[in-house]
Amino acid sequence: MAHQTLSETAPAFIDVAHRIVWATVATVAADGEPRTRVLHPIWEWDGERLTGWILTGPGSPKARDLAHESRVSLTYWDATQDVATAECDTAWENDIEAKRAGWQRFLNGPKPVGYDPSMIPGWDSADSAAFGVLRLEPFRLRVFPGTLLLQGAGTLRTWSL
Repeated sequence: MAHQTLSETAPAFIDVAHRIVWATVATVAADGEPRTRVLHPIWEWDGERLTGWILTGPGSPKARDLAHESRVSLTYWDATQDVATAECDTAWENDIEAKRAGWQRFLNGPKPVGYDPSMIPGWDSADSAAFGVLRLEPFRLRVFPGTLLLQGAGTLRTWSL
């Protein structure tokens, strides 16, 4: 299996991720136990760097997990058997300008991944203490089209630092 460049893999990853929308995200709690939840990231590709974004509460259980272990694994899957996985380092965007940019990113995001963050209880604006922006920086990607599994056709794409 040959590895592709990020330029080959990132656009294919975004195509799957933004079509499926919801990702299962795994963290590791302080007691060493794995935890999963379903989240709604937006991904941006600038031609050189892939960055993911999740809006979430800084006081959430996942935030406590990330304080213990800042890496996450995200997997998208749908009934066509398409799978896209990203293993990422994470960082909180805590300054108000970064939080406002995160709010706007989702408010004006492409359908179906864009949404109005104010629909979340307690998030009246980007200035809300309960509102947070988590940046995802992938170090490994995998895009596995269902056609490869079901028909033997398609391209498995992998990339890692």
